[in-house]
Amino acid sequence: MNPRTPFRSHKASHNVSHEASRKISRKVSAVGAVAAVGVVATALVGAGVLGGASATAAPSSTHSAAASSPANVGKGLTRTTTHLTLDAATKAAQAALKAAEKAGQRVSVTVVDRNGSTLVALRGDGAGPQAYESATRKAFTAVSWNAPTSELVKRLDQAPTLKDIPGTLFLAGGAPVRDGDVPIAGIGVAGAPSGILDEQFAQAGAHALDG
Repeated sequence: MNPRTPFRSHKASHNVSHEASRKISRKVSAVGAVAAVGVVATALVGAGVLGGASATAAPSSTHSAAASSPANVGKGLTRTTTHLTLDAATKAAQAALKAAEKAGQRVSVTVVDRNGSTLVALRGDGAGPQAYESATRKAFTAVSWNAPTSELVKRLDQAPTLKDIPGTLFLAGGAPVRDGDVPIAGIGVAGAPSGILDEQFAQAGAHALDG
């Protein structure tokens, strides 16, 4: 036996083991108590006795309301405008093209909305390559000034710089489409031997929408 190793009797070993067992028992009992408390607390929360706390913090009511509520424009800050429907624009363009074909003319037809954006563009069989852009610019000019382009040409005598406005073309062949006195679209026709003929076809398209 090593003289430096203290001798431990069997009885002492037994006492140590017994003490360790009691500590383990206390730990197990404590764990059981915590678990029991957890079960009771869960039951109380479920019954509505205790309030539950979420692990994820809920956003503030102010932020949540702002995120879920869309902005509303105040009264008096908007206005209602009338625009030609696509079906109506197509009907007008086809009527103008049919009038040109009946007269034996090869033209292009463009219908723009109140903002000058193209709704429908039809290039008739045999129409020249320049006709498309000319028809579009005539339609834009007619709706911009709410007048046939044949009349607008006369204004150049007093205001010659009008022709310098981008997108315009002061030649006969454009007609406005009105709702009452308000312009809602423009029809432009180009490709016939004269602007007067182009404008007759454009007017035919506008009249196809008469109600």
